[in-house]
Amino acid sequence: MKQILMIGTGGTIASEMTEAGLVPGMSGAEFLQYIPSVEKLCQVDCLQVCNIDSTNMTPSHWLAIAQAVETHYETYDGFVICHGTDTLAYTAAALSYLIQDSPKPIVLTGSQKPIHMDITDSKTNLLDSFTVACDGRLPGVTVVFGGAVILGTRARKTYSKSFGAFSSINYPVLGVVQEGRLVPYILPPAGPAPRFFHALNQRVSLVKLIPGLSPAYLAFALAESDGVLVESFGVGGVPAGDQGQFYDLIRQAVDQGKIVVVTTQVQNEGSDLAVYNVGHRLKRDLGVLESYDMTIEAAVAKLMWALAQTRDSRAVAALFYTPVAQDILSRPE
Repeated sequence: MKQILMIGTGGTIASEMTEAGLVPGMSGAEFLQYIPSVEKLCQVDCLQVCNIDSTNMTPSHWLAIAQAVETHYETYDGFVICHGTDTLAYTAAALSYLIQDSPKPIVLTGSQKPIHMDITDSKTNLLDSFTVACDGRLPGVTVVFGGAVILGTRARKTYSKSFGAFSSINYPVLGVVQEGRLVPYILPPAGPAPRFFHALNQRVSLVKLIPGLSPAYLAFALAESDGVLVESFGVGGVPAGDQGQFYDLIRQAVDQGKIVVVTTQVQNEGSDLAVYNVGHRLKRDLGVLESYDMTIEAAVAKLMWALAQTRDSRAVAALFYTPVAQDILSRPE
């Protein structure tokens, strides 16, 4: 029988109702009692890394989760990580960079309703996650939610309340769980052995453009960060004309060795800075990076990971554009 380690971090699935709203309080061992049928699938041990609302999740927590997996990696056949939904996609992306080429499944899941409620998605999501972790055909970091299995680098929360909360962005779902069985559509290649990384550079920020945004916002982010992602409009670009200061600010930051990545607010199909002049100038004259078809969550986590490996701009660019867990399909040759 497979041996699975369930790692608890809190979130809605572990929450209890208080006068001030839902607050994580239950341990993994406690809410595991709500799904006794898991005993027919595998033997489960529980480890509590933290017990927080996922709004409070930080890169330090990502490192702690990755360390827990590394510490117990040889002992277990797979891992199920219970997590709040609001920042689950960020954690899934971060773990995809911190734990690369894992031949064992590392599954993240959560729920939109606490496990103690009469109407909840938590029991199904948990059982589906253990099914995927025990099956073993989908290695590496995945998100299992609403019956779908999604690559950790491609998951995004697209519904705030519905049970089918997560979508796979710019990449097909890996499979589905139906009636307790995994039906895989894509079988990602398993690495020969996991590669663990132990550092992230938290001096990364994200600036979302809106029409008329003052360049002072970007100036502040650049001053406080080693890397900044600019979430731009359409296929990518920054305001020109009377707001040409954006270009000057980016040029100065790049000259100082800072990394600027242009991404897009559009969920599907990604960026292409070569299309319009407002983007073409950035790529041609300023040497910014672009996220192409990466999710925002993956781009943020990957930049944190890359900047922790090196501060050399060319080396960061090479790491950022090197595919990890199918996180980027369209990229410069």
